[in-house]
Amino acid sequence: MPHIRISDAAQFLGVSDDTLRRWISAGDLAAQTDDAGRKVVDGAELARFSRRRSAQLPHPEGASSARNRFVGLVTQVTSDAVLSQVELQCGPYRVVSLISTEAVRDLGLEPGVVATASMKATNVSVERS
Repeated sequence: MPHIRISDAAQFLGVSDDTLRRWISAGDLAAQTDDAGRKVVDGAELARFSRRRSAQLPHPEGASSARNRFVGLVTQVTSDAVLSQVELQCGPYRVVSLISTEAVRDLGLEPGVVATASMKATNVSVERS
């Protein structure tokens, strides 16, 4: 099984190294020491932990078939008469969506507004949070 360093595992989970170390100390996640004396986690165990953790996270309000929803801050809106490009900063991720200019106006999307990007397959839709 692959062993993953604490810093890499924390990055995969979107948390700090300290948070991951607290989870290890609390017994929520098992860790070992590699040949170089560094703490590592088993890759398969990290995957199981990640799935358990994601099932416990609250989901944004409303019903949707989209599984991947990221709340973020609108950072830029570029519009023409028909289409608009909406950019959101969702944690460390930049999400870009092309939606109708009418939808941008209806949702009141502009820089500084909090919105949710919902993704399913190759489609990314944006809704006002």
